[in-house]
Amino acid sequence: MVNRHLTLLLILGAAPAFAQDHAKPSAPPNTAVAVKGEDGKTESFDAAALAKLPQHEVHAEAHGKAVTCSGPTLSEVLAKVGAPQGEALRGKGLSLYAKVTGRDDYRVVYSLAELDTLSHDNVPILTTHCDGKDLDDKEGPFRVIYPGEKRPARWIRQVNAIELLRAP
Repeated sequence: MVNRHLTLLLILGAAPAFAQDHAKPSAPPNTAVAVKGEDGKTESFDAAALAKLPQHEVHAEAHGKAVTCSGPTLSEVLAKVGAPQGEALRGKGLSLYAKVTGRDDYRVVYSLAELDTLSHDNVPILTTHCDGKDLDDKEGPFRVIYPGEKRPARWIRQVNAIELLRAP
């Protein structure tokens, strides 16, 4: 009986260590964002490729902290895989949306119309730096900042994929 209790105690004591050793390792930071168009066309953007797109500086606030970030709009990034924008965004194009996925599998969606600068003043950007510094591993290296939203729930961090989809 004592041996059975001792064995049980040893098993229970080892369980946390076993679980820790066999836990899913965290994914390494991504060095590029995969952007997939509705037709399957895929482009990969690293920080240098994003820097070549038109840059927009935004001032935003989240959790009581103001930040200044810059980067291309999501609309400009999606245009590289065939997303309509501006005057071309009409009719069936209004059923398109972007699904943005983070390294931790967190996902958010944006309608293509809300990303368009002809329709909205405050549009989300894809950034690699805020307040003059590169984003750290917790926030980046790629992050969507959506100025003007009262809650930053769609300020997705660690972005590794963006997909253009059509609502059924």
